[in-house]
Amino acid sequence: MRTNTERRVRSIATEELLALGVFGRHSRLGERIAILLERGREFSPRASKSRVTVGAIGLLACAIAGAFAPRLVAFAQTQRFEVASVKPNNSGERKWLAPPPAGGRYAVTNMTLQMLVVQAYGLPSFQISGAPPWFDSDRFDVEGKALGNPPKEQIMVMLQSLLADRFKLAVHRENKEAPVFELVVAKGGIKFKEGKCVGEPGFANPCGGFSVGLRGVMVGREVGVDQLASNLGSLLSRQVHDKTGLAGKYDFDLTWTPDGSTIRGPGDPDAPPPDPAGPSIFTALQEQLGLELKSTKAPVEILVIDHVEKPDEN
Repeated sequence: MRTNTERRVRSIATEELLALGVFGRHSRLGERIAILLERGREFSPRASKSRVTVGAIGLLACAIAGAFAPRLVAFAQTQRFEVASVKPNNSGERKWLAPPPAGGRYAVTNMTLQMLVVQAYGLPSFQISGAPPWFDSDRFDVEGKALGNPPKEQIMVMLQSLLADRFKLAVHRENKEAPVFELVVAKGGIKFKEGKCVGEPGFANPCGGFSVGLRGVMVGREVGVDQLASNLGSLLSRQVHDKTGLAGKYDFDLTWTPDGSTIRGPGDPDAPPPDPAGPSIFTALQEQLGLELKSTKAPVEILVIDHVEKPDEN
């Protein structure tokens, strides 16, 4: 004879299953579970209580899967562009164009896959490993149109999906101990001032940004030291951690002679070559800004490319 306590437990279980909202109180599946667990129902010796419970749980799992399937499909659709294209760019130009996404539209011109992956995953190129030789040489025009006007973060997730679809890109993340720099205040204190940006003719980012020349010029107006550290990391191909403790917005002017420690590029062909007797970026930081880079080691996130293919033109 089933005890009152056992009957009460089964009654509560029935109510809780129906309260989940996966199926209605009058659904056929709900009725089946209710019948299985209803008060006073006896089971044959061949159908144990545990087997009935397992069966009810199985029915519940099927119901949940069926109820959430449309939501999962809708979620997957929001993570992909509605319309997208990837075309090789064989112009031979070095210039590239990557305006910020707007109105649900992402469109870039003459970008390498390395640039696209850096954008999509928010990691600098020196934190990407396993890339093929054409990763930073072949160029592409990429365009995607999303429904509505999703934020940039969601557009980048869509870009990740696009790279997986068209380039068959498969990646995973690892943390490895690697050399890094710590940016600290040098002896004698800082040599830059709080930013009072009013805009300057010819400056690409007059307020709140940096202009960085590959020939050894960096200008920042009303920017944080963390932004300076990020730009230094890109130049030095190594993470730079801000350890200055400075939280304000400042103006920076830095000039150095590019050498093997910093990335190099063609720069402005009309600009004069850098002074070979000029300071390295390390010396310039200390002499011009009162900052110092100290080498150390720390865990660094690495994006490892497991597989990638050149896309077919579409």
